[in-house]
Amino acid sequence: MSSGEPIAALPMYDWPELQTSNDRFWRAIRINLAEYGISAPERLERTLSETEIWNAPSLVLGQTCGLPYALGLKDTVQLLGAPAYDIACGAGSYYSVIVVHADSPATGLDDLDSFRFAYNNAVSQSGFSAFGHTLRKHGRGAEPVAEQICTGSHRASIRSVADGKADIASIDAVSWRLAQRHEPAARMVKVIEKTDPTPGLPFICASDRRSSADRIHNAVVEAMAGLDEETRDDLLLTGFSPMRPKDYAVIESRYKAQPLSLLTTA
Repeated sequence: MSSGEPIAALPMYDWPELQTSNDRFWRAIRINLAEYGISAPERLERTLSETEIWNAPSLVLGQTCGLPYALGLKDTVQLLGAPAYDIACGAGSYYSVIVVHADSPATGLDDLDSFRFAYNNAVSQSGFSAFGHTLRKHGRGAEPVAEQICTGSHRASIRSVADGKADIASIDAVSWRLAQRHEPAARMVKVIEKTDPTPGLPFICASDRRSSADRIHNAVVEAMAGLDEETRDDLLLTGFSPMRPKDYAVIESRYKAQPLSLLTTA
C-alpha cells in the first residue's frame, strides 16, 4: 500500500467474531462516501498498528481510544464524532467495569488490600486511566497495586484474571458486553464496580481531510441508520454522537491526576 492510498480501519472492536459485521458496516459507509465524492478503500485495513493507522495522512476513517486522542491526536487528526453503544450509558459516552475472579470474596474495590492489576495498554482510557481514577476516588494511591501486568487487549485481561495470573482488571463496557457473548473466560470473572463515564471512542480522519469531515460524518450517520438489525446488534451500535475536541479534556485531566505510575509499565 502506497502512502497516498486512502485507508480505513475500525480497530477498537474488530474481534475475529465481529470482522464480518464490521465489513458490512464499512461497505455501507463506503457506498455513502462514494455518493459524497470521497474515495475510500474497498476493505478495512487490518495489517497496520493502531498508531500507524491514527497517524496515516491518507486516513479516511479510523477509531481511536479517547486517551491517545486527548493526549495528542486531537492536534493532528480531525474528530468526526463517537458511536453510541448499547451499554446503558449516555449517548457518545462509555465506562469501564472492574472485574475480579468469580471466586473472589471481594464485592468492591475497598475489599482488596493488595492486587495484581492487568491492563490492556498503558495509554488506554478504559483499561488503565479509568482504573487509576477510580483508585483516587476511593482515596487510594498506587500502594495496593502489587504488580502491573500489560496484556495487550481487554480480552486478554479478562483471561488473565480468569486464569489467576492477575487479581483485577478494568474492561471497557463495550468489550465486556462482547466478552459475555464471545469469550468463555468472561464466565470466570465478576464485576465489582463501574467507573465514571467519559466521552466515547472517537471516529477520526486525517487532518488533511478537514474540508471533507462533515461529509464523512454524514456518511457514517447514514450508514449506521441503515444497518440491518443483525449487524447493529453484533456491533452494539445505537447511534453516532457529534463531539467536540474540548469534550475530551476530562480524560486528560483525570489521567494526569490518577496515581498509577507509567514508569512501571514500560
